[in-house]
Formats: sequence, C-alpha cells, structure tokens
Amino acid sequence: MAAERLSMRTIREILRLKWEKHLPNKRIAESCNIARSTVRDYLSRASEAGLSWPLPPELDDILLEQMIFALQSAPVTGRRDLPSPEYIRKELTRKSVTLRLLWLEYKQANPDGYQYSQFCLLYHQWLDKTDVSLRQTHRAGEKLFIDYAGQTIPVTDPATGKTREAWLFVAVFGASCYTFAWASFSQDIPSWIDAHVRAFRFYGGVPEILVPDNLKSGVSKPNYYEPDINPTYQEMARHYGAVVIPARVRKPKDKAKVESAVQIAERSILAALRNHTFFSITERNTAIDEKLADLNNRKFQKMEASRKTLFDTIDKPALKPLPATPYEYARWKKARVNIDYHIDVDGHYYSVPYQLAKQQVDVRITQAMVEILFKNKRIAVHVYDCRQGRHTTITEHMLKSHQKYLEWTPSRLVSWAGQNGPQTKALVTCIMENRTHPEQGFRSCLGIMRLAKKYSTERLEAACARALIIKAYSYKSVESILKSKLDTQDLKDLSSLTPEKPILHENLRGKEYYLTQEVFHA
Repeated sequence: MAAERLSMRTIREILRLKWEKHLPNKRIAESCNIARSTVRDYLSRASEAGLSWPLPPELDDILLEQMIFALQSAPVTGRRDLPSPEYIRKELTRKSVTLRLLWLEYKQANPDGYQYSQFCLLYHQWLDKTDVSLRQTHRAGEKLFIDYAGQTIPVTDPATGKTREAWLFVAVFGASCYTFAWASFSQDIPSWIDAHVRAFRFYGGVPEILVPDNLKSGVSKPNYYEPDINPTYQEMARHYGAVVIPARVRKPKDKAKVESAVQIAERSILAALRNHTFFSITERNTAIDEKLADLNNRKFQKMEASRKTLFDTIDKPALKPLPATPYEYARWKKARVNIDYHIDVDGHYYSVPYQLAKQQVDVRITQAMVEILFKNKRIAVHVYDCRQGRHTTITEHMLKSHQKYLEWTPSRLVSWAGQNGPQTKALVTCIMENRTHPEQGFRSCLGIMRLAKKYSTERLEAACARALIIKAYSYKSVESILKSKLDTQDLKDLSSLTPEKPILHENLRGKEYYLTQEVFHA
C-alpha cells in the first residue's frame, strides 16, 4: 500500500520527535495527528533513504519528498504463537518500551511467528475486550496538564463601574501537582501562548509533553483519533523542545490531573478572593500570585510535603532548560500570490519573487516581521507595516522590465512628453499637478506613452489639446478621444460643451491603474 502523503512539515516533525526526542511511535502519532502505521512507514523510508538527524540545511522540501517517496515498503505476512497479552500490557507501561520492540523480541525467539501487523492486531483485539482502565503513573518532569477554569473572574472598570470577565489559565505537573495560574481577558491564541510562556518562566524549565484540553487556541480541530494542533501552538512547542499531545475527546481520565487542579484553584484562589474588588487585570494577577504561593506551599493532607517541595525534588531536576530567548508570538496563514507577485497580509501588500505568482505560500506574522515561506523554505522577509492599501516591494522580486519602471521620475516624464509636442507636455504636467503626489500620475503618463506607439505624433498632440480644453486630465480621456477620432474634429465649438469633469482623489483609481502591466511588457 502506498504511504499516506503528508506535508513536508509533518514529515520533518516525525523525524525530529523520533531521532531527537526519542519518543515512541505512539506518542509521535498522537502529536502529529496520524496513524502509528504511517509513522512506522515514514521512519522506515527515511532510514532506507540514509537520512539522519539533524537533516542537512540544504535538504529542502522538494528533495526530501523525492527521497522519501522514491522508496517502497515491503508487504508483511503472518503466522502463529503469541506471548501473554497481560505480559505485553505490563511491559508497555515501562519507559520507551513499544509494541515493535516486543515484537522484535518475540520474533527472535519465534522466527516463524506472527508478522508485526498481525501481532499488533491480535493484541489490540484482546485489549478492546478487556476495557480496563489503568491508573496513570506520572514520571518526573514528563507531563504538564493545561486548561482554563470554568469559573470566570470579574474585573471592574474604575471609570464606568462596569465589570469585565477574565479567564483563569491553570497548568499543573503530573508528578508533583505543582500549579501555575494566570488570568487574562481572553482565551484566544495570543493569550494562550502568553500564558504558556509565563508558565515556563514560573517553573524555570520545560516539560517533555504538553497535555492541553481540546481548546480552539491549542487544537484547531478536535478529533478522538487525530486532533489538528494549531500551527502557532505547535511552533511554540517546537521552540521550547516540547511535544503537544492533547487529551482525547470524551476521555476525562486523560485530564483528571488538571481537572482536579482547576477545582482546587477555584476553591483556594477564586473563592478566597470573592469579596475583593479589583480594578485592573494586573491587580487581579498580583492577588492570584499570593494565593497561588499559599496553595503550592501548603502541605498535602496525607503527606508531609507540599507541592513546592515535591516539585523541587521530583519535577524540577527532570525539566529541560529554558531556551536563550522566550518564544515570540507569531500568527500563521496561507496566502495565494497575486499576479503582481504580492500577497495580502492585514490589508498591506508584500512582495515575493515574481516566479511564485499564483502559488500558495505560508506566512508567519509577528509584531515586527512578516516571513514568507514556500515549501518550508524562506523566500522573503519584510518589516511589518500596519498601513492598509500600501505596498512593500523589494526590487529584486520584480521582473527586469518592471524594475525599469522605478527609474521614471516626474521630470523625466515631462521631458519625454515635450519630445512629442507642447500639448502632450502640458497635459502630462497637468496630470502631475492634479495628484496629491506626482507618483500617483505615473501610470496615466506611462499609458499616454504607450498611445504614442499606436497613434501618430500629430493625432496624440491633437488629442492632448482637446483633453486640456475640456480639463480631462487622464489617460482614459486621451484614449477615448483617439478611439472616437474626436482629435480630427474642429476645436472651435468646444466652448459650448460641458464635459463631465473627472473625479480626482488619491483613494480612487480608474482603468489606467491596471494598464501598467501592459506598459511593463510593452
């Protein structure tokens, strides 16, 4: 069977999680939202292709795809004999033990035994019949469970007296129950990412696995088997070297730890502050920090230790260090490159190399930068510009004929018009003077230049003279006069005409705006 075609970004993530993080295939499948058989297939193909981690910098998505899909997987068959299912289940609870490892050990002792696919099938059939729920055992520094409290927090506006509801973000370690809490006015992705960055700073390190509930900010599309992780959240996890494995839909035992922590936070923090009035989110978070410290330093009822003590002795030594710089929030979007080789980001237009016209690209947007990628390879970087309707263009992205357009100046256009005749020069001057900025008249003037290649000097001069008399200072007016052959008529009776005056405004653009493409290729 042919391998399921995954995106190159997902393939790279599979290789990173296996070869750098040394995760079992099951964890990789959950993190990347794919089947375990697909993980095995891609790892096998990568090994046969001679790949290793880290991948060479020059290995772009096109070459990687050729190397991965040039190889074919071998079919499997099956035979008999199987170890005790209870033994298999028990061994799988041990760290780094996988079904594939158990199968390899089984095959070594039973060369004529079942092949891997049948081995897995028989075990899972037995597992489905047992319907056993095992008590979770949390390893040191492994999992950080994350959710929002259901109870909101009122914050009062001192000017109006109106209240605004805030949400309490809660994170808790599985082994020590050490808890972090932070309030924000929204559960959107910027607030979600900001709370994670604050949590990592609070803990002084990074866990191996992040286990969020299926919140929209963390999981774009919840699914029992293959949830889609928000790309910004995935990027943040990659920055910190963590793995995202969401709690399964309709499986409350997957997040029992954080459900308990949320309940305790509501009782120990929110309920304790219920009679206090706060006039800012900062003031509210200061009070939350004080109550949170009390909670973490309080001893357990049945244990001579606190959450803080257990964290310092169990979880903290096992955490990975924080990166040199905290994650900077970035939005991701897909964009289609227009025929003018620009993409739209928040109403502003940024250039890419002209060869990518009509292609789809990935765009990473921060407060300061716009980064554009094609097949996971960066092709352009721009400074973020919030001005809508404007263009940011890099000269090297343009066609050579388009680059020549930049060489035109108002004085050069007027000089050219004078070569055709005084009436043409006068009209070009009027076009420049009737624009807020002279550059806004460039396209009209270049359009008139194009007309000089189609019509004679005499006809263009006559058309410009008529346009000056009726005050029609635009390329479209001159073109209409020439097409209608009005330039051949006597100008004596024009005084009785009341022509419609053209509407001139910096935010209005007529047909001449779009004729530049023809001028460029002329």
